[in-house]
Parts: sequence; C-alpha cells; structure tokens
Amino acid sequence: MKEESLIGGGQIDLLLLASLRRRRLHGYGIIQELRSDGRFELPEGTVYPALYRLERLGLIRSRTEIVGGRQRRVYELTVPGHRAVTERRKSWRRLVAGMDAVLGRA
Repeated sequence: MKEESLIGGGQIDLLLLASLRRRRLHGYGIIQELRSDGRFELPEGTVYPALYRLERLGLIRSRTEIVGGRQRRVYELTVPGHRAVTERRKSWRRLVAGMDAVLGRA
C-alpha cells in the first residue's frame, strides 16, 4: 500500500508547507521534492488545489516569475505559514506517538 493512501488533507497540507520551509518552489518543484525519496506520488490534481487553499488561508503566497523564458508561479511561506508548520509538526508527532502506543499493544 502506498503511503499517500494513508494520509488526508491535513497531512498533505503539512507536507506542502514543510516543502516550502527551506526555500521558494514552483508547484512542480514541490511535487518533485515530495517524490524525490519515492514515498509520496501525489498527483497534481491533489497538490495544486491544496496550494490554492493554503494561499487563500494566508499560509503561503505566490508570485509569477520568468524562469528560462517560461512563466511560473512560485510559492513561499508567510509568517503565519512558518508558525503553522511548527504547530502542525507538533500535532503530527503527538498523533504518531499515540498511534505507536496503540499499535504497540496490538
């Protein structure tokens, strides 16, 4: 079973926000970064709507840049986005610890 089948929208948002924590990326760059270790094969139809939602929420912002003569929308975290990554990582760690505790008893 692929790992992405186990994740929901909240985790996808966290993956996208975390991808932008170190540097600005265009949408396809984010997808490539998530695919780079072979774990998350998220389709564009999942990633782009999530990026638009995160932008509407003010957690990321985008701007159009010309790269190699082509126009690309580049995304970056906002200050609230940086805070959201920190808080969501803490929540994720609590969830994982709880799951490990329950699964360890199974």
